[in-house]
Amino acid sequence: SIVLFATLVVSTTQASHSWGPYHWARTANPFTLKLGDNVSATWDGHLATASSDWTLSSVLNTSVVSGAKKRNCGAVSGRVEVCNKTYGNNGWLGLAQIWVSGPHITKGVAKMNDTYFNNAPYNTAAWRRFVICQEIGHTFGLDHQDENFNNINLGTCMDYTSDPDGTLANPDQLSNEHPNTHDYGQLETIYAHLDALVSNFNKKSSAPALVGNDSGGDDIDTSDAKEWGKEIRKSKDGRSSLHERDLGKSNKIFTFVI
Repeated sequence: SIVLFATLVVSTTQASHSWGPYHWARTANPFTLKLGDNVSATWDGHLATASSDWTLSSVLNTSVVSGAKKRNCGAVSGRVEVCNKTYGNNGWLGLAQIWVSGPHITKGVAKMNDTYFNNAPYNTAAWRRFVICQEIGHTFGLDHQDENFNNINLGTCMDYTSDPDGTLANPDQLSNEHPNTHDYGQLETIYAHLDALVSNFNKKSSAPALVGNDSGGDDIDTSDAKEWGKEIRKSKDGRSSLHERDLGKSNKIFTFVI
């Protein structure tokens, strides 16, 4: 399998913004993806909002379920674990970690770093909604629509911004706290075809389950940049944006980081 870490990467409003051919294997649309709730009360409402927002897609639904509570927010096959913690002053605000087997996603994790969210300017509902929406969006196969913090907001959480609720500009600009129609359209493109297998999220399905080789990578310390592997892309601000780590035996980690 391949593991993917994602945080805040590039395209334009009209261009494709998937991060590759990766998608959850399923035999019908819409399919339902479980989001494991490992977050504190401060985040519960924002997780619920993100789940409702992404469920507006015509090809996928999400449901918030009890979290697995694994060490280091460990991943669980067939679902996405969502976590928050004071991960430290390591430079990242949020991460999305996705395991894939071939083109198929088998499990994912979205992490929010309270070391920053506990302090200004990030200790607001707008910043929390923006980041949790984006990190969960990555676990579906979506990339960023834009990676320039200084551009006008595109009105999507998949857009880099320094003004998530759009109130700092004069006049006010679009909010980047929720998905937009281009995100939903991109999901329709990603999930336009059906598979003969399922990604282990629907055990009642008569279709055979896709079981990826998930050895390695579950408990990697994402706060340590040394764990991310080689840098293969930078964002508009010149900082590392994409890393790749080869775990061997077709297992890899891709790390998208702000």
